[in-house]
Amino acid sequence: MSVDLAESMLSRRGVSITAIADIVFQLQQRYHPGLTLEQCEDSVRAVLGKREVQYTLFTGIALDELAERKLLPQPLQSIMENDEPLYGVDETMALGVTSIYGMIGLTSFGYLDKEKIGVIEILNEKMDGIHVFLDDLVAGIAAAASSRIAHNNPDAASYSAGSDE
Repeated sequence: MSVDLAESMLSRRGVSITAIADIVFQLQQRYHPGLTLEQCEDSVRAVLGKREVQYTLFTGIALDELAERKLLPQPLQSIMENDEPLYGVDETMALGVTSIYGMIGLTSFGYLDKEKIGVIEILNEKMDGIHVFLDDLVAGIAAAASSRIAHNNPDAASYSAGSDE
């Protein structure tokens, strides 16, 4: 498996790396004045390079596609078709992705899940199909990529345990 396969699957569902990177940029630009969209794209690809992220993405996309073809057993089929608000499995899977770069990803995911910015909003509005899992997975990937950038912030390295500064 590879980042290329993950990118291809996302692209097939109408999501580009640049669209996810744009969300990352919006989350991090105020903390990193010199941040570029290219750096955000690199961070998204780094997140997609994690095998556990790939597996989660592949599973979520497969479930969305099976629901579109009406191949899921009831009541799961109806739950997916209606994007049942209390379902929560989609958020649970996405939270696994957010945690790969620490707890800061959790707060970013919560913000993105509530605000639904960028391509997340488009997916949530049922763009050409069922995206019960994909909208949350994109938010999780963006949150993790944002967290990765935050952790790599050179200013954060200046803090040390026990320092009075």
